Amino acid sequence: MDGKKILKKSAEAVGLVFLCLVIFGPMLGLAIWSVALRWYWPHLLPQEVGFDYWLQALGLQTSLAVGAISITGSLRTSLILAVVVVAIVMLLSTPVGFVLARYRIPFKGAILLLFLMPQAFPQQPVFVNLLLVFTKMDLAGTIEGVLLVHLMVCLVFAVWISSAAFKAVPPELEEAARSVGASGLRTFFQITLPLAMPGLLASAVFVFLTSLDEFTGTFFIGLPFVSTLPMLLYSSSGFNLQFASVIALVLLIPSILFMVIIERFLKAEYIGGIGV
Repeated sequence: MDGKKILKKSAEAVGLVFLCLVIFGPMLGLAIWSVALRWYWPHLLPQEVGFDYWLQALGLQTSLAVGAISITGSLRTSLILAVVVVAIVMLLSTPVGFVLARYRIPFKGAILLLFLMPQAFPQQPVFVNLLLVFTKMDLAGTIEGVLLVHLMVCLVFAVWISSAAFKAVPPELEEAARSVGASGLRTFFQITLPLAMPGLLASAVFVFLTSLDEFTGTFFIGLPFVSTLPMLLYSSSGFNLQFASVIALVLLIPSILFMVIIERFLKAEYIGGIGV
């Protein structure tokens, strides 16, 4: 019996170590590459480390060799795009999600599936056709065109999560508020919206991260005039692993922080209500 317990504990430890390597191994590699000033075969670790690439990428130093880049412009563009996308998408998805969750409307399932249509096909053909349309509308290569692409991609998640968040709010609470004289508008803002806010916050976080990491649509629609962090990561990964690692970590940091927020606020009842 003791032998079985030892074997079980050993298997659990090996599994945990393997899981940690799978999850944190790539991040550790990025962290090492981002501070490696000299790292040549056959050395297992860099011969020289420093934060020169970080300082250059953040625009605090300009003395590195050929291929040095600054991410400040692309970072600013990515953050502005993500914030604007969150604001517009939440303004659109919140009332739509409420209506889909609370009212019996015909073809509700078809409407929810309609929001998934942009994800139902391979992205490359969709964005190539979208590029042809945007070119005729003079939106190709503009920040407005990229914004529309991000809205199209992000609206999918926002509507489904918002609908699930409102579905998780007990209708009895709204009926109780109306029974004591509260208007529909007051009931929504004082009862329904606060109770659905954790799910809506999770939706906003998903939208922000999706916009921040969106590459394919930005690549097809934004080139050559719109540069975001994923675009810069793509271009730098071919010639400078240090700068590519810095950019990847900059993209990774908000993802980790926001996923902690999502884990805290996105409860099981919201996930269970998606599509209901």
